[in-house]
Amino acid sequence: MFYGVILSLKIQRKASDTMSDIRADIEENIESSQEKYEDLKPELSSKIEWFKDQKIGVIFHWGLYSEAGIVESWQLSAEDNWARKKPWRNDLTTLRHDYWQLNKNFNPLQFNPNSWAKQVKDAGFKYMLFTTKHHDGFNMYDTQLSPYKVTHKDSPFANNQNADIFKAITNAFRAEDISVGAYYSKPDWHSPYYWEPGSSPIGRYASYSPLDKPTTWQKFNNFVSGQLNEICQNYGDIDILWLDGGWVNSDNNEYLDMAKIVPQLRKHQPALLVVDRTIGGEFENYVTPERKIPEELPNKAWESNIPLAKNWGYVPNDIYKPFSEILETLIKIVSLGGNVILGIGPKPDGTLPQEAQNIMSQLGKWLAIYGEGIYDTRPYKITTIGNWYFTKKQNYLFAYLMPHEHDITLNTLDLQSEQPVHSCENLATGTNIPLHKNTLTLPASTTVTAIKIKF
Repeated sequence: MFYGVILSLKIQRKASDTMSDIRADIEENIESSQEKYEDLKPELSSKIEWFKDQKIGVIFHWGLYSEAGIVESWQLSAEDNWARKKPWRNDLTTLRHDYWQLNKNFNPLQFNPNSWAKQVKDAGFKYMLFTTKHHDGFNMYDTQLSPYKVTHKDSPFANNQNADIFKAITNAFRAEDISVGAYYSKPDWHSPYYWEPGSSPIGRYASYSPLDKPTTWQKFNNFVSGQLNEICQNYGDIDILWLDGGWVNSDNNEYLDMAKIVPQLRKHQPALLVVDRTIGGEFENYVTPERKIPEELPNKAWESNIPLAKNWGYVPNDIYKPFSEILETLIKIVSLGGNVILGIGPKPDGTLPQEAQNIMSQLGKWLAIYGEGIYDTRPYKITTIGNWYFTKKQNYLFAYLMPHEHDITLNTLDLQSEQPVHSCENLATGTNIPLHKNTLTLPASTTVTAIKIKF
């Protein structure tokens, strides 16, 4: 397997971000992002094509960090000073102690998985990823391998009918015909086999060298393997296993036995897509550029990860992107052949932030009209002409025009089609758009306009 070098990126921001908000958790392996598939089994090849059809998904980052209202669980890592610009506690020892105790406070009594699923369905999302466990090691499902979980007696939510949050989520979303997947952090800062009791880990890594303590590392390998088998065996059909924490399996001699783990998982989920992010090789079934549209397109299937706000998890008074930015990003990504997954951080009471609900509502209304040219499409040989972006499906071409202040024309000869244009219609109204000398003209518009072209 190729283990590539992990590169931290400082990416260019939209107007809704500032340089002071650049996160140091954004990682990308430039080399692995350009890998090609090798020797795919027919079942997996078919599942990858299925994935390309979905186009738009949602990922929920939810855990104890929502209770603290901080940038996920990154403040626990001593080296990640970027996450402690506004420290939750003034010193790291106190911060870690108090954070670990949040399992005794987390009590999302307003959590309604059916409401979440209905809103996600109405928003037009086709698949969902849920954080079963972040780096802090708190399990949002009923693992039998750790007491640090939402279903343990220490948790005030343990007796709730939805205490096994991942189970409640997967059942509700599948009932709405939304495919489900599991986010899982490979590192586990609460596990005694990763951060040993009494140790003082200085960064994200294990508190010891796996080469010096191979027995301890093997215990951690077995722990991860056991948890992933729980997730894939006990929660019905799982379409995607999204593995985060790219330094595990790429750096510091922290290598899990993926060649044994993944085949075990596929005994339960034969068509499981495994996304060992930034690692490359046979266990990174699709590529996941974070917070950006890739400048150099991956050769594998890909999915841009875009949070609706600045942060993945819930942070009070977070700044959300305008819907216009979300929509423009979606259209550009799909025109290039990618998927987009949008991030939402639920509140500690179990509700979704109103700002996120507002964006989902707008997205659902837009996709109800224009989604025909989004879902199940593939990129056209010409992805863009000026402010036009294109997708294709069968013998149809869909042309999306970004908001424009003046009349805009499109010469259909510039599309370089081998077949003549049969008709053009406004996707929103179904009305015919006349061509004059192979050219169509659209008036100024403050919103996206979409044209359905039949060859």
